[in-house]
Amino acid sequence: MVLHGNNSTISEDEAALYDRQIRLWGLDAQKRLRASNVLVIGACGLGAEVIKNLVLAGVNSLKIVDHRSVTEADSYSNFFVPHDSEEKNVALASLERVQNLNPMVNVTAEALEISQICDNYLSQFSVVCVCGGSKEEISNLNNKCREFGILFFAGEVYGMHGYFFEDLIDHSYVEEVKAKVETGKSDEKESSEETKMVKRQESFIPFSTAIDIDWTSQKYGTRLKRTTPSLFILNVLHEFSFLHKRRPDPSRREEDEIELLTIKNSLLDKLSVPQGKLSNDFVKSIFGQVSPICAVVGGVLGQEIIKAVSGKDAPLNNFFFFSPDDGAGVVENFGY
Repeated sequence: MVLHGNNSTISEDEAALYDRQIRLWGLDAQKRLRASNVLVIGACGLGAEVIKNLVLAGVNSLKIVDHRSVTEADSYSNFFVPHDSEEKNVALASLERVQNLNPMVNVTAEALEISQICDNYLSQFSVVCVCGGSKEEISNLNNKCREFGILFFAGEVYGMHGYFFEDLIDHSYVEEVKAKVETGKSDEKESSEETKMVKRQESFIPFSTAIDIDWTSQKYGTRLKRTTPSLFILNVLHEFSFLHKRRPDPSRREEDEIELLTIKNSLLDKLSVPQGKLSNDFVKSIFGQVSPICAVVGGVLGQEIIKAVSGKDAPLNNFFFFSPDDGAGVVENFGY
């Protein structure tokens, strides 16, 4: 048996493997997933969760890129890395177990830094997801992806905190809506609801525009009180990364906590944001990558990529934050 959908076909084996998904989001959506080629940069705990979700969903191909060697932290946060893999490249060490998840997906891995990814390399992919990276690296790669019309996602988990950002440029999708339908004669009309598929369009902006906000403006000054503090934690961590070329290190916890608070005080003053907007307690919960937080953020991020590729359902626009203070995910829209 071969199932046909638009200009593609799905084999009998694929139809059996993806049966529940096809019933959930339809044959055409599965066909779009099957045609997508995804690049995931960063084989960290968050990256592992995203990779798992996309490979099981049935993308055409997935390439894992990371220049780092496996650390002890990776062996705990990335469940694809065997425990005897320290000092091996983390992307290559993850490859075998990722491929075993779904042999129908072409999975490859490469030891590569973000700065080495050129235009020709990017042009192979329909989706790019960066797990980690500095503010400058994310911005530069996002701008390149926009030139090629590539769907772009970026995220990271810091201890108990996590975020992701998405830029789908100009995105078309279909959404189920319920509409009231009246039947019968004019004097005996009965109302019922039916579900219709409605085509929608949504525009996105690049990371560089969304992350640099003028909090002295009237528009954002009035939003400050209800804006999640997680945005400012992200700003502090990006500044820390820029200054020290690394993440906060649990082995240097005391000195890094002092440095993070120094950056926080300076950065909030520079942004004209009251110091009370971000409690100093955040420094206690941003070290390492906590696996359950990776699972939560990676689960939502993976689902957003699937939605974007399949063209089914409304996407989040444009930031998603998770923190222990909120106890839930928060969607924020910045830069418009």
